[in-house]
Amino acid sequence: MPAKKKSTSSGKAKQQDNQLSASSSTQDLVGSGLVTPGSPTLEGNFEGPPTKLADSSYLQGSDPEISGDGTDVIKSDGYLEDHRAYFGQRFAHFKRWVRDIELNEGGIDKFSRGYEHFGLHVTDEGVRYREWAPGAREASLVGDFNGWDVGANPLTRNEYGVWETVVPNTASGEVAIAHGSHIKVTFVTDKGERVYRLPAWSRYVTQDLNKSPIYESVFYNPPHKYEFKHKRPVPPADLRIYEAHVGISSPEARVATFKEFTQNVLPMISDLGYNAVQLMAVMEHAYYASFGYQVTSFFAPSSRYGEPDDLRELVDTAHSLGIVVFLDVVHSHACNNVEDGLNQFDGTDHCYFHEGGRGRHELWNSRLFNYGHHEVTRFLLSNLRYWIEEFGFDGFRFDGVTSMMYKHHGIAYGFSGHYNEYFGGNTDEEAVVYLMLANYMCHKLYPGFVTIAEDVSGMPAMCRSVQEGGVGFDYRLTMSVPDMWIKLLKESKDEEWSMDHIAHQLTNRRYQERAITYCESHDQALVGDKTLAFWMMDKEMYTNMSDQTALTPVIERGMALHKMIRLVTCGLGGEGYLTFEGNEFGHPEWLDFPREGNGSSFHYARRQFNLVKDEMLRYKYLYRFDKAMMHLEQQHKWLSAHDQWVTLKHEGDKVLAFERGGLVWIFNFHPTNSYTDYRVGAGWAGKYMVALSTDDHEFLGQGRIDHSTEHFSTPMEWNGRPNYIQVYLPARTAVVLRHSE
Repeated sequence: MPAKKKSTSSGKAKQQDNQLSASSSTQDLVGSGLVTPGSPTLEGNFEGPPTKLADSSYLQGSDPEISGDGTDVIKSDGYLEDHRAYFGQRFAHFKRWVRDIELNEGGIDKFSRGYEHFGLHVTDEGVRYREWAPGAREASLVGDFNGWDVGANPLTRNEYGVWETVVPNTASGEVAIAHGSHIKVTFVTDKGERVYRLPAWSRYVTQDLNKSPIYESVFYNPPHKYEFKHKRPVPPADLRIYEAHVGISSPEARVATFKEFTQNVLPMISDLGYNAVQLMAVMEHAYYASFGYQVTSFFAPSSRYGEPDDLRELVDTAHSLGIVVFLDVVHSHACNNVEDGLNQFDGTDHCYFHEGGRGRHELWNSRLFNYGHHEVTRFLLSNLRYWIEEFGFDGFRFDGVTSMMYKHHGIAYGFSGHYNEYFGGNTDEEAVVYLMLANYMCHKLYPGFVTIAEDVSGMPAMCRSVQEGGVGFDYRLTMSVPDMWIKLLKESKDEEWSMDHIAHQLTNRRYQERAITYCESHDQALVGDKTLAFWMMDKEMYTNMSDQTALTPVIERGMALHKMIRLVTCGLGGEGYLTFEGNEFGHPEWLDFPREGNGSSFHYARRQFNLVKDEMLRYKYLYRFDKAMMHLEQQHKWLSAHDQWVTLKHEGDKVLAFERGGLVWIFNFHPTNSYTDYRVGAGWAGKYMVALSTDDHEFLGQGRIDHSTEHFSTPMEWNGRPNYIQVYLPARTAVVLRHSE
């Protein structure tokens, strides 16, 4: 398995757009038998114009919020006009799904509660077990509780391929399956072979490497379930996201735990001023080095970090600190494992996945879901509801969206921006409509819930509401921005940096579509690459990060640019900001998980928070600056502000200036030139005071910016603004000014 999958083309990032196909047979649209079917039969495969049924009375009972035709997105993007028929077709496909679910399942609320019906559940009569495995001929529940006797607890099948049994309570009324005991389902396949599988809806699976690398399903029924104590906060409009991986959240060379993250990392996130934490690698994955992107058990929090209740406590504690919690969701593919994954679950090549080549991702060596199947959609939507209802998550980051939406999965494909790349037949309409359903469900049932798309294609209307005809995400990641910074640092001298290029990349966002921006995430730190701090300071981070050593030109430059890159990205780059844990204080080196190629070493699979706590080291200065930046955003909320004006891009002076959130931002990227009385246009008349400077002593600056200086505007047009102010701009320094009066 790959250590990390990347869903992209060769160039990794240009922001552009998308298209669709589709197919669902009548059999796909039949319910599981939990609710009596009642919908009319649909003809065709959803390609081409809507059917007569879908075009008229069939859809009239749908949610009035989606009563339109899905073409409202065209009003703000005239280039979509040529694709009006496509948007109408896609929206009809989506509405058919909603209507089918209404008639067959009683609505999307009930449909997405599959986790309450499937899997193992304790009832008054005993433990009820239900599983969908249409390709199996026989099924039995086995485990420690019945001595693994395949004849003791057989399952019965209904017409939809759903198997069920009840393990009755003991004579004394006790639950017959002990908490913590191992359990499996065994099938006899259509070929007569007996296979053993972990229940697909398993909520807790564990691994004992002393016995086997294969995971075992554990019946999780603790005597006392964690009860949430704190109210869930509403996700704010100005998201400041701290991306984290629980397992690496310790300086020690081992796997950290949920409890340690709760006790040690959450207080730090709160202190820094971040209002959201995004957790990676929570869904159980057999291969630790996959970074959580080869999921084997979709309903199980990774047991590497502790028990499910430990995760509940983590989320609850974050809420008590006013921090919302997002989950990194992997619905783009599934691990190829058979014995402890979903692959060949019922003995067939398909079940949850497409059969043949369409069901395999050749680059990731993983399986691809059949998003057009009724029961697969139930499984995935219920998976989302489960993490919300059972653990209290406030938002999702959907991984690998580019791979989902395109038939080519973004492999060796470069997006140029031409709309036919999105609407010309390359798009997997079933996958896009699934994403529309997921967003529709999350936002309808949980107002304020946040969804973020990891997409490099730049699909138009990705972050427009489903009601308008969009895919429905709240934000997309600006994946081109970190690529820009790495490219500049690797390939250009400081004096060659283009202010116009930087400003363009940071502002290159689709109209009315919000974006989460970042300088570096986990991707940029993976082995083969390295953190921005290490790109700039490299080996001197081993010898010259102590206050007791000389402040060398390399360290001085790296510290200065580290602050400036973060500030300009956060200030200009999007409607939300993200950092990956440790990078806010200039974490050295890179990430590399224990694997065969590195001797199973944890040395690079950890976050050295001890560095920032050591007062003798210079990491504390970057931590202080990041904290000051986050708290300034908390005060002025520029991420959710609608005003943004780039006033100056001077290539010779290497000066970039802009207005946002009622603040004036000025950056002097020149490596050697400082400027006195430098004129910058300003939109507001009056007095300006320093709100933040990268050159302060507390941030390892030279203290050349006087915070007591009052800057008064002059009423004369400059840089296209009605006023100008004059400021002192030291080399490699940024200053943010607030309008005082």
